[in-house]
Amino acid sequence: MIRSLMAAGSAPCIVSVLRAVEGARSAPTALDPLWTMPGHLARGGALTSSVPYLVDNARQSVTCSTFNFQRSSGLWTALRRAASRPELTVRVYLDTAAADQRPTPWSPTTTEVAAQLRPGTVLRTKEFDGTRVRNHAKFLAIDHRFLLVTSANFSWSAEHGNVEFGVLIDNRNLTEAVEHELAQAEDLLYERVPTPPVDRRPSPG
Repeated sequence: MIRSLMAAGSAPCIVSVLRAVEGARSAPTALDPLWTMPGHLARGGALTSSVPYLVDNARQSVTCSTFNFQRSSGLWTALRRAASRPELTVRVYLDTAAADQRPTPWSPTTTEVAAQLRPGTVLRTKEFDGTRVRNHAKFLAIDHRFLLVTSANFSWSAEHGNVEFGVLIDNRNLTEAVEHELAQAEDLLYERVPTPPVDRRPSPG
């Protein structure tokens, strides 16, 4: 139908087709602020600590990117739950230097993140033009529809103690565009973290 209208070549037909496409691709955009402030002082929106609720309610996919990942984050366990659900695809982008070059008891390495989120896909930055890429993009995409862009890393302090600000956007076109942009750059900027084998040895005793 659309091809036949375009082939007709008349200006009114082409304008009608373009307006129909524009209408189909446009949707109301809902914007909601998310805050972290010490002492529970934030009053103007949801809290960053509520983000695991978004992950728990995902139905199709969870894609996220962060600089720093800590076990203290509510997302550490929420993403584990998501990765264990067979109907969900989980994809995580990490900064190699932040995770692997400064290991601490509370900051997992990229390999540990891959083990935690098995069978999800975990990617870490690699070298590009002789320099290690820094992954400083901080976002969470749910079901190719909801996009959280935030200053917060995945840590307890970012969710409870710092001053952090984010915006939760309900817009499928924007969310899909962000996911597509990062996927297009994946082969050049990231490498997949091998998933460690499952230790099936019986526990001692």
